[in-house]
This record gives sequence, structure tokens and C-alpha cells, in this order.
Amino acid sequence: MEELRNGERAVLKELERIIEYEFTDKKLLFTALCHTSYANEMNQINRAIESNERLEFLGDAVIELLVCETLYKEFPESSEGEMSQVKSAVASEETLSEIAKKIRLGHFLFLGKGEEKTGGRTRNSILADTLEAIAAALYLDGGFQTVKNVLKKYLDNYILDYISGKKIFDYKTKLQELTQELFKCLPKYKTVENQRGFTSQVIINGTVYGIGQGISKKEAEKIAAEKAVKLILNSREV
Repeated sequence: MEELRNGERAVLKELERIIEYEFTDKKLLFTALCHTSYANEMNQINRAIESNERLEFLGDAVIELLVCETLYKEFPESSEGEMSQVKSAVASEETLSEIAKKIRLGHFLFLGKGEEKTGGRTRNSILADTLEAIAAALYLDGGFQTVKNVLKKYLDNYILDYISGKKIFDYKTKLQELTQELFKCLPKYKTVENQRGFTSQVIINGTVYGIGQGISKKEAEKIAAEKAVKLILNSREV
């Protein structure tokens, strides 16, 4: 890989400040932030840049190990099935993209021009993949303890939320259970495609209980179901 440019070094320095860790090998962090689209563009001008795909592969396993270790050591009363559910939820694209947004990771991505124009900096899949690549870079640069030092405090909040029931694993299933119990019917989804992706309404006995917007039909319906579940649960507490 070629030497890093001054602008690239400035980006890395700011991210290091946010995560409170300084990399020994700056190129590891740089690679973790390089989306495939950027690597392809750089290679076209004869600048050899590696994308973060290989780091992403390793980082997926690193994050799962961190979640599993936390569950095993800190929640000894949890069953294997419960730990498996929590691991899947915490290591999911949804959760990892939320953590990525908390550290403003989208601001530091190196993207190709096309990906930049289509909103790559806020796309959940790209943010989650990049966080996995960051986890791998931390592991390779400083070992597993470094990964724990940087990421565990973010992951712990989600682990506790799922273990305690504050967060729900599957909102569509939960909504179905609630509507059958309270309304003796099943929810219906009205989903349409638009310029921003998909908009979904969840309807119960003719009344809209939640509206979701997402880049896919599945995501839009999931968000609508989450809003409906929270509305129903909040109304029961009043």
C-alpha cells in the first residue's frame, strides 16, 4: 500500500481521538475505513488501495467473541438459548450501525464518488460492516484487550437491554402476539415503494398504529412494527 496522504492522516487522527486509541499501524485503520467503491476508484488511478472486506470478515468474529465472552462471564444464569439470541441481536447490522452512528463513523469513511452521492455515509449496512472492520483492525494492532477497551462499553448497553427485556428481539412477532391477545386479530401491513425506499403502515382493526420508512420493504415493516409495539405497551402502562 502507498503512503498515506495528509488529508487521510487527519481523518484517522480525529477518529483515534473519538475512540480513545492510537494505532501503531495507521494503515490498518485506513484500510478499515476504505469501502470497496473507494478502493476501486483509487486502483483505476494506479494507487494500490485495499478495501475493508477482509477486515470485515475477521471483525465479525471478533465482535461475536466479545459479546459471547461478556454473556458467559457476566450473566451466568443465562441459558445457551438466551445467550444465542442476545448474541445474534447485539452483533446484528441494526445494532452495529447504531454504535457506528454514536461514534460518527460515517463521517470518516473513504467512499467512491457514486457511493457518496447515494448516501453511503448513512447506510446501515456500510456502517455495520465498517465497524466490524474497525474491530479487526483494533485486534490486529493491539490484541483482544484493545478491542474490549474500545468497544465493550458500547456493546454492554445493548447486551443489558436485551437480557433485561428492555429491547425486543423481533418486533413483528411481538406485535402479532399483542394483537392476538388484545384485539383478537393479526396486524396488516400496507407498504409502498417511493423515492426514499419503502414506507410501511401497520394497521390493526382499521387503525394505523405505526409508520416505518426504510431502504427495503422488510426494514420499513420492522420499523412500523416497533413503533406499534411501543405505542401499545405505553398505552397499557397509562
